[in-house]
Amino acid sequence: MSSKQNQWIVGINAVASAVEHDADNVREVLVEAGAKNPRLASIEEEARRRGIDVRRVTQQALDGVAGGLRHQGAVARYAAAKTHDEDDLAGLIEAAEGRALLLVLDGVQDPHNLGACLRSAAAAGVTAVVIPKDKAVQVNATVRKTSAGAADSIAVVRVTNLSRTLRELQKLGVWIYGLAGDAGASLYGIDLRGNVALVLGGEGEGLRRLTREHCDQLVALPMPGAAEAGVESLNVSVAAGVCLFEAVRQRL
Repeated sequence: MSSKQNQWIVGINAVASAVEHDADNVREVLVEAGAKNPRLASIEEEARRRGIDVRRVTQQALDGVAGGLRHQGAVARYAAAKTHDEDDLAGLIEAAEGRALLLVLDGVQDPHNLGACLRSAAAAGVTAVVIPKDKAVQVNATVRKTSAGAADSIAVVRVTNLSRTLRELQKLGVWIYGLAGDAGASLYGIDLRGNVALVLGGEGEGLRRLTREHCDQLVALPMPGAAEAGVESLNVSVAAGVCLFEAVRQRL
């Protein structure tokens, strides 16, 4: 598990998900006093049922804690983001019984992008999302809110050395595809039905050189309108969604 510093989770979906999926790490829930939203009442009821302290506070108090994020009348103090260590990967892959689907993010910096990637990953039923511990955004309050609760429901694995992790995945029988705009092969011509890891780069430079070298194959997303529109690449969270749901389509 990751370090245990406190952080705040902000927004109705994120708080409800944390209470439901990871109550042990929720230290207290703050809800807006006098608010009429029935979802706030259900969050309060569920939190109390699970033995979590609930406080009714003013909107101003919530504004202060939320730090500019839209809280919708609910925030929660959380012990730590529920992340996994690289030692957990082998067990997660084994449990997937030959159908592991991993999303590997090489240096995503924007918390909104990471949150959106986690949301797509949860919807696609991924086995795990792998992120580096350094030079990349971690699962923070903004990520949790953007992910609409997905950060609590899927395994986020933080690794020290991404290249080494890719080598370990290969030893575990995972085929690794890196997304690169200059690749000759199209994603749509690839078999994504077995143990597969899809590797996407960060917002600026894309895949780093060492990461590219540890992929079994580089593939591209066909973008027939890109040149005319002057679009060099897709946003990383959009690309992640496209790739993951192509894998889902093949596996149905």
